Amino acid sequence: MGIVACTRCTKAWPLGTQVCGRCGHKMVSRDFQSLQKVWALWLVGLMCYIPANTYPMLKTKTLFQVDESTIIGGAVELAQHGAYGVSFIILVASVVIPLAKFWAIAYLAISVKTRLPAGNHSRQLMYEIVEYIGRWSMIDIFVVAILSSLVQLKTLATINPGPASMFFALSVIFTMLSAQAFDSRLIWDQEAKDRGSRQDV
Repeated sequence: MGIVACTRCTKAWPLGTQVCGRCGHKMVSRDFQSLQKVWALWLVGLMCYIPANTYPMLKTKTLFQVDESTIIGGAVELAQHGAYGVSFIILVASVVIPLAKFWAIAYLAISVKTRLPAGNHSRQLMYEIVEYIGRWSMIDIFVVAILSSLVQLKTLATINPGPASMFFALSVIFTMLSAQAFDSRLIWDQEAKDRGSRQDV
């Protein structure tokens, strides 16, 4: 179309414009280092996700004992006490969605370099979904923060966040940054190249 959008304020300018006239940001038509940033942030997020599921998320101290529970262990314990809805929400928000995000980001990064069966519109939709659900990925950290602030009964009972809470938060942050680093315009570049090659023929 002969236009380029500013990545800061999203205003469109004619292709070849060097600086955005609205916000003064440098104009770039493509971020060719996008995939390097995506893979670097994706890998760090995955590395943080492993201890987030192996270390305890909550440390519950009562008068006679100390209980430590991981994400999955806490969900199973809630299910055993009959809280199936809460257990299901925790499993979906803390296990299913993060793993789906890792898979989706990796799929998108691979798809712009290789020919995969998914169409451009479906890949664009996948990217938008990953971007949208990123804001809801901190539900575990919110629960831990609320419990830690509410249940502080000195020697009777206290709830404190475990080391997994920090790793989980870092994993969410890095996967969000990885998704934001992905330049979705790369999805459509291959279609433009194919259209140009067909016109040449």
